[in-house]
Formats: sequence, C-alpha cells, structure tokens
Amino acid sequence: MEIMKKKNSQPAWRKYTFVALIIALLACISTALLGATKGVIALGLYTIESPERLTNALFASIGFLIIGLAVYAFLEPAKVQRSLTGRQAKYGGNTFIAVIAFTLTLIIVNFLAYDNPTQVADLTEDQANTLAPEMVAALEALPDKVTATAFFSQNRSTESAEQLFGNLKANSNNKFDYQFVDPNRDPQRAREAGITGDGKVLLQMGDRSEIAASATESEILKGMIRLINPDERVVYFLTGHGERDPERINEDNTSLTRAGTTLKSKNYGVKSLSLLAENKVPEDADVIIIAGPQRPVSQKEVELLREFLNGGGSLLVMEDPIILTDFGEASDPLNAMLAEDWGITLNNDFVIDLESSDPRLGIGFSESYDTGHPITSQIFNLDSFFPLTRSLTLDFSNQGLQLNQLVSTTDRSWGEKDFDSLSEAGWPPSYDETTEILGPLALAAASENLATGGRVVVFGTSQFASDQVFDSGYGNSDLFINSVDWAAEQEDIANITPKQPVTRAFQPASQLRILMLMLIVGLVIPGIFVALGVVTWLQRRRQG
Repeated sequence: MEIMKKKNSQPAWRKYTFVALIIALLACISTALLGATKGVIALGLYTIESPERLTNALFASIGFLIIGLAVYAFLEPAKVQRSLTGRQAKYGGNTFIAVIAFTLTLIIVNFLAYDNPTQVADLTEDQANTLAPEMVAALEALPDKVTATAFFSQNRSTESAEQLFGNLKANSNNKFDYQFVDPNRDPQRAREAGITGDGKVLLQMGDRSEIAASATESEILKGMIRLINPDERVVYFLTGHGERDPERINEDNTSLTRAGTTLKSKNYGVKSLSLLAENKVPEDADVIIIAGPQRPVSQKEVELLREFLNGGGSLLVMEDPIILTDFGEASDPLNAMLAEDWGITLNNDFVIDLESSDPRLGIGFSESYDTGHPITSQIFNLDSFFPLTRSLTLDFSNQGLQLNQLVSTTDRSWGEKDFDSLSEAGWPPSYDETTEILGPLALAAASENLATGGRVVVFGTSQFASDQVFDSGYGNSDLFINSVDWAAEQEDIANITPKQPVTRAFQPASQLRILMLMLIVGLVIPGIFVALGVVTWLQRRRQG
C-alpha cells in the first residue's frame, strides 16, 4: 500500500521524460538521414531544387534533438548523474567524450565550410576551379539577384555544372542561385522557358531572361552581360513571298514558332517586315531573316536589303531547293546579290546524301563544322539535320570578305540536278559527273564584309529550323540561334581569358614499389598494432 502511494505521489510532469526521449530519438534519426542526404548532394550524386529547405530541416532536427535531451536532463537529473558517474561511465567516459568531441568538431567544421564557401581554396596547379576575372566583375556588377535554371536530363551528368554554379554562388554575395530541372519530367516548363535540347541554362533577373547554350563559364558570362545590358535586339522576318511564319502554328509543323519563341526568350524582339509595303528597312532592325520564300524576292527589295547590308546590317537567308518552291523559271535577284556581293551562290540542285538513312535528308556531321567560327564552335558533338536541301558554292576570291563554310556533307553525297529522278517513278537518282557536283557539299556559310561590318548567313533549306525538326535533338536549334546571335553581333560580347591546362603524366609504380606497398599495408601496419596489443597485455599481467 505504501509502495502504491509512493508511485502515485510522483510528480505528474515526470511522465514527460518519456516523451522527451522519444522526441530526441526521432530527432536523432532524422538528423542522421538529413545529414546523409546532404552528404550525397555535396558529392554530386543527387540534386534537389531547394537545397536551402534541406539545410533548414537539418538545423531544425538538431534543435529538436538538443531540446529533447535538455528536457530529459532537467526532469531526471539524478538518472543523468548516475549514468555519468557509474562504473561503466568511469571506464568508457573518456572514450565517449573523445568520440563526441571529434564528431562535433567535424560537424561544426563542415557546417562552417558549407555556409562559408568563399573560404574554399583552389589547390589545383592551373587554378581550374577559380572564376575568371571577367566573371567576378560581372557578378559584382549584378544589379539584382540572378537565378539559373539548368535543364539537365537524368542521363546527363551535372557534376561540372554543379561545381561552376556553386562557385558562382559563393562569389556572388547572395546575388546568384541555381536549380536543376529535368526537361523530360517537366517538358511544359522547358517549353515555356524556350528551352530546346539538353544542357541549356535559363538565366533570370527580375522580368528579364537569357538562355545560355551550355553550362560553361563563358556562356553563363555572356548571358549575365546581356541581363546587365538589356538592350533589345530586333529581328525582322521578311513577309510577302510565302515565307515560314514565326508566330502562327500550322498543322504540318512547317512554321518557325519554336525558333521565334526561343529568340524571344533570349531578349530578341521578333517582328514582321513587308519591304514592298514599307519601302524601307526599319531603323531598329539588327537582323533580317528570309525564311523559305516560295516566290522570288523582287529586285527592288533586294536593293533595299543591299543598302541595309552596306550600312552594317545583317541578313539570314534560308532558301529551299527551287523544285520545292514556286520560283519556276523566274530569276532570283536575291541569289544574284548573295553571289556578287558576298561570295555565296545557292545552287539549283537537290542534295542526295548516302550517309543518311533517307538520301533526301542531308546530314551535317559535327566533324565537318568550322570550329573556328562562332556559329559552329559551341555546338560540340551534335550533328545537324538538313531535310530537303540544296548546296552552296563559295567564292573565296574577294579579299574584302571573311567567308566561312560552316557545315558540309561527306564525300558520299552530290547535288542532284535531274529532278525527274527524285520522283517515285524515277527513283533512285544517280550521280552524273558531267553536270553534278560531288561532295563534300557546303550546306551553310557565313560571310562578313571587313569594311562595312555587314554580315550574311545562308542555308540551302528553311526546313532545318521548322517546328518539325527544331527540337529533334540534333544541333539544328543551336545552329539557328547561333546564326542569329552572330548576325546580331552578340557572339563575342564577353571573352574569358582561357586557362592554360597543365599536362600531367601518370607514372606507373615499379614491381618493387608495388611489393613494398603490399608488405607495408598487409604486414607492417597490422604488425604494429599486434605488437602494441601484446606489450599492453604483458604490462597488465605483470601488474597483477
């Protein structure tokens, strides 16, 4: 009876000690899980959209762990004292305290390193992990916070992008943040952002946005400078000749709406222009695009374009094979002007490419790209897809032009001129060495007037930039956008001083060194610990 009274006489708040222990246990488990997750993310094995939430959750879990233990110690001080002064604590206390102290030191050091990334030292010989001075200056000049959304599929490594973005964030004074989005899992978001392909980065600052072609320091810097200097570049699409429309979608996906959307996302103003109606080129025009005219551009319009180019303007021409247009036997003043003034002639042929699964579909292999030209230097290993194209002939005799053959076919192609052989009845065509040109054939070219600064880019097809193939996974979208950027003189707004890579050679160890290493690891180091154990055992035996 007395015992029951003693039990009932215990303070009511003692029951909360069990609750405090449960809270501490759950907090300990969650802290371990969250800490492990943070470690996996730090190693680049996994990414999340909001790493700040994970950090906040980890701190909250640690807080609950400390509160739970503190409440228990406050309510049961006697038990805590006995556990700390008992026989087991006497022999294991020092080890336990050492382990706890070491663990806490590691936690504190890691949190300080994570929350103060600007203190990270670059120990590489060539300073490969140090931002270029131009990038540091751009970060300091940011008037507002920039958020980078990197569209990387699950199959694409994010390691280098994570390292670059982390470095940018660390040096931005909280003016740069980033997240990763899988375009395959969230295609709507990629479409709304104007993203085509994998590995692109959307940079946003306020209501302005720019798209970086890749997650490299040079491309990110170009995008940032465009955000800092938000002057809109204006692109006009010529109308009145049955050209492809950048604004309206049609049923067969032959429009250029994906190209137009991407240009708008890169801060281009996209407008239409009828030279026959306006009788002049607008003063705000940076680039005029002629996308697949079905009828010839008139001589009067060509003269207006020539005047625009002579004043330093730029022109992007995409003319399909004549057999696919309504040109018929009519003359082509635009082609004549391109040949006379810019050294580029659109041939009256149809490219047959035996390297393609369908010979009527020309393939511009990445190995044929002009890696020294800004339009094709950043496309890397992406081949281009040129369905239903004609070839180009380049005349390099004009010393006042910088003329480049951007993309070409292989030697298993030719420019077919017997159009009857392209029909179902006449198929397959064959190469005629007397009248036809054997590959490699030029599919795209760029020309710059060194005196006036005028620029021209010419493609033998407009189909390559249509909605049907723009997002095909080939290099078509990059090729088109890069062409507009170059024509608008936006390809070289920022030059990063290249780092000189350090050549390192691996010297394999000799057989003798490998044997010595195996002996040290397998025998010497374990032997030292065995010897220390034997000595300790003998000393204790002597002491009784």
